Formats: sequence, structure tokens, C-alpha cells
Amino acid sequence: MSTFRYELIARDPQSEARAGLLHTPHGIIETPVFMPVGTRASVKALSQQDLGEELDARIVLGNAYHLYLRPGDELIARAGGLHSFMGWDRALLTDSGGFQVFSLKGLTRIKEEGVDFRSHLDGSSHLFSPEKVMDIEHHLGADVIMAFDECTPYPATEDYARLSMERTQRWAVRCVTRHDELSHRHPKGTGPALFGIVQGSVYESLRQRSARELAALDLPGYALGGLGVGEPTDQMLGMIEACLPELPEERPRYLMGVGLPSDLAQSVARGIDMFDCVIPTRNARNGTLFTSQGRVRIKNAIHAEDLSPLDPDCACKTCRHYHRAYLRHLFQTNELLGLHLATYHNVFFYLKLMRTMRQAIIDGRFRLWQEEFLSACKDS
Repeated sequence: MSTFRYELIARDPQSEARAGLLHTPHGIIETPVFMPVGTRASVKALSQQDLGEELDARIVLGNAYHLYLRPGDELIARAGGLHSFMGWDRALLTDSGGFQVFSLKGLTRIKEEGVDFRSHLDGSSHLFSPEKVMDIEHHLGADVIMAFDECTPYPATEDYARLSMERTQRWAVRCVTRHDELSHRHPKGTGPALFGIVQGSVYESLRQRSARELAALDLPGYALGGLGVGEPTDQMLGMIEACLPELPEERPRYLMGVGLPSDLAQSVARGIDMFDCVIPTRNARNGTLFTSQGRVRIKNAIHAEDLSPLDPDCACKTCRHYHRAYLRHLFQTNELLGLHLATYHNVFFYLKLMRTMRQAIIDGRFRLWQEEFLSACKDS
């Protein structure tokens, strides 16, 4: 991938935290980075102008499974790809649908060829094979695409976790083969950057084996999947510590589907570069807001007459222009503006959090920053 590369900028002297740059065809991304989740080519309650021009998000995530079902990857390809279809001129990453295999239990059947599933929309039958997923993701045309994997459920026996991980490894090889075929046909001679996904549940030896075998494929980047699915935080962090030494330092490391602000801080300390999660947007729509003092449940009656800003240390438009009483009123009356303002604030908070961590790494004071942050944000 001549148009995609990771550049290491700085390391924290007291942890594994690192700051870098991801060079993509749609701009440079500063890491560590949080990617807002736009599953269906839209981050709920925000426009692309909100995300790009105001919040300065450099990359967002879409989902191949959902976009394949509706509106269809071939339609998106005819529209010029996902960037053109959704009016977004910055970087995009598409997930492969492996998590949907995990989450849509009862609608899927896993086999060596791939996954048979019934659409959650109309019950129609489909097969996702590694080759099919690569076709879909190339139609979508994101800057970064993910290999097709099985997201191993938690808890799982070690035997099942091994079988699942080994299947994911075989699928990764098939993804690489098909990806290379499609990339050679690309008008510019290159395709998206393909990331592999480490699996193995909470078994250290399986995770390490998965990471080593994926590293041997010499991919542009690597993700840790199957975490943040119910296991204790200590186990999740332990799997990060077990995996990362097996992955090449010159490639980005992506922790999929995680998480709370405290999870991000602790994972960055262990060397993770990239994150995505629905927590900030989903919590916003439910009235839970993240602040420098911890979480605020804006629907609670204690905020009914509170004329102070949501977070006095936040410079987002929600905190600059509106107070807690008004935000609570919007939720109590089901006004759509409440969803927008809450989502805007939470995404602002997460993006600012990543930039703050990055600067702390560059300044060589990440460990001190982490201690202060975790102390102030105990419930986040």
C-alpha cells in the first residue's frame, strides 16, 4: 500500500503509549484516534458537516454487513464509492460484518465456507464468505477494510476458542488472496489497506498464536477483535498485553468495539492506536453524557433547575450555548434537538480525549496524565 502507511512520532517513556500518523488517500490521521461509528453511512444524530467541519473527525467507520443489505454495495459502487455516496471527503474504515455474526445469534450458521445468515430486515438468505466480503468492501471503497472473522463469544471454552480462531486465520488468508486479486484490478493499481483481526477469546496462548500468524501475512495493520464483549476489564487488558509484542511495531494496532473513556486511556497506555465504539453516540441518545467530572444522567430530576453548563471545561457548542436544565427539558419532551446536542457533546469529548492523550505522549507525561484522568473520571 503506497498510499497507506503508519509513521511513529513519539513514545511515552513510562508506558507503551505511542503517538503516530496514519497516512491515507483521504488525509493524515493523528493517532491515537477514536473513530465515530457510522454503521449505515451515518453517525446517528450528526451530519458529515458536523463531523468534519466542526468536530474535525479525521476518520469514521461504516459496516459492510449493513451497507450490503441496504442500500446495497453495488449501488454504492455505482455512486462512486462510499465517500461519494455519503458526502464524506475524509478517511473511512469499513468493518467486515464479523461482529454481526456474533450479535445476530439465531440468524446465522457458521461453516468453513463462510456464514449463512438470514437478513434481520426481511429474512432473506445470504452467504458471507471471505471472498464475498472482500468484494463488498472493495465496492464500498473505504481507505481501510477489515478481514472477515468470527467474533468469538464470551464465555467460550478453550477448545471452541481455538477452533474459532483457527477458522478466522484461514479466512484471513482467503481474504488476502481475494484482496490482492481485486487490488491489481484497481484503476490506480492499489486497493484499500487490509487489516487482519486477532481472535482467541481470553486465552493468552491462542491470542499470541493468532497475532503471530497474522503478522506473518505482512498486512498494513492489525486489529484485536472479540474483546469488550462481556469479559472483565482486567482480562481485556491482559489480552492486549499478550498480543501486542507479537505484532510489528511499525504497523497500527486497532482495538475493535472499545469502549468507555477509562478503557481508552488504559488501552492507549498498552500501545493501542485506534478505537471505535457506539458507546458515545448510543449513550448520548439515552441521556448519558461524558464530562471531565464523570458521567451525567441528564434525565435525572437533579438537573431540572440546573442552569450551569453540562461541563464547564468543555468548549463544544452544547456546553457553550446550553445549560443542563434545557438539555433535560429536551429529553423530557422528546425533542430531536436533544439527541443532536447530546451526541455532539459526547463525540467532541471523545475526540478531545484522544487529542489530549496524544499531546501527553508527545510531551512525555502520559503516565501522569492517565493517573489524573482516571482519578477524576472514576465512573467513565
